[in-house]
Amino acid sequence: MPTEMLFANSAVRSVTASAPVRLHRQANIGFGGETSDASARGMRVALFSGNYNCVRDGANKALNRLVGHLLARGAAVRVYSPAIAEPAFPATGDLVPVRSFAIPGRSEYRVALGLPRSTRDDIMAFQPNIVHLSAPDPLGWQAKRFAHKLGIPVVASLHTRFETYLSYYGLDMFRPAAERYLTGFYNDCDFALAPNQYLADELAAGGLGSRARIWGRGVDRTLFSPTRRDVAWRREQGFGDDEIVLLFFGRLVVEKGTEIFAAVVDALRARGHKVRALLVGEGPMREKLTASLGDAVFTGHLEDAALARAVASADILINPSATEAFGNVNLEAMAAGLAIVSADVPSASALIENGRSGMLVPADDIEAYTDAVAQLMQNDERRLRLGADACTASARFDWPTALDAVIETYALTGAAGYDAAAIEHGAQMTKGVSRAA
Repeated sequence: MPTEMLFANSAVRSVTASAPVRLHRQANIGFGGETSDASARGMRVALFSGNYNCVRDGANKALNRLVGHLLARGAAVRVYSPAIAEPAFPATGDLVPVRSFAIPGRSEYRVALGLPRSTRDDIMAFQPNIVHLSAPDPLGWQAKRFAHKLGIPVVASLHTRFETYLSYYGLDMFRPAAERYLTGFYNDCDFALAPNQYLADELAAGGLGSRARIWGRGVDRTLFSPTRRDVAWRREQGFGDDEIVLLFFGRLVVEKGTEIFAAVVDALRARGHKVRALLVGEGPMREKLTASLGDAVFTGHLEDAALARAVASADILINPSATEAFGNVNLEAMAAGLAIVSADVPSASALIENGRSGMLVPADDIEAYTDAVAQLMQNDERRLRLGADACTASARFDWPTALDAVIETYALTGAAGYDAAAIEHGAQMTKGVSRAA
């Protein structure tokens, strides 16, 4: 039998374009509209990633969590990604390495060289009925073309706003071309998953219409919690009990706003505030930040309980990153009960109600960050109230619901025999439940 016939799925290219689907689920809704766990039985997912476990970041952790969830729901999954001898963490599921090279100056990231014959043969042997692309890199492009040739539906997920990185490296002139490139990549997929409504609307307006859907994120509130605050640990780091600890949490790279964070600390000190910073994370900016921040505490990379303790033991998160697609840092700090001062970008405004569960300021306005942090330092009651409200707001984001939304999108392709019309009816019922709640 020809391979095109083996994989053909005539339902996947006929989706009409209109407004993006909005899913604000209050419970796990099954494909028929009933409350249940989404089943992935019969789904065979080939997932293509740029750096599946080479780097420990929010995107890779979300993808590994997705694979674990798919396997638990009955799917078969095979992951194709660059691999390294000493990965940042063990891969979830079966990982097939693809040829790649390290990015000059940022060796922690790798770029796949494409889809060689050996990888194509492996894909054919696996016989996927869904291809999931998580990066618009050469591997993603070639995997998409290969899937189209075989008639396999393609679902892409947006994890990083690559176009925003250019500003941090003096390459703004290339942003229009980058945006056209990304629009073309996502428009050529059967569905694309955005992490929030703003980005889903952006994808829809760019040509995806109703094929733009939402895959949000969750937070482990048993891990990230105000109860993890540890006064003894603070003292071990040299922080006084009455000292306001300013937190930067994430990779120490320029595109995460590290220079703005340092400038805000300097500005607070210039106003006469006694402040010390706690930086949780690792990256190439560490040396420069160590020199500019003086007596700051650098923990390096932390995970699990150690990470949760450090976050909860701070007082104010300053998050100046304008490049986030979702904003895991904000959500985890919210769950930990911190007051947050964040760049006013879509990923933050999707999580934070300004003035209630955090404070949003213009992304590059150092004075606005400084004013907001100073207000919170001088008003303990407001700072604690913001943290408490942020913790309450974080309860809206749970992993099973978010991950079941991906399974629901897979099923909308008609793969594995799922009835796309029935699933869409279930999604409409979900919206009704959300409005009535």
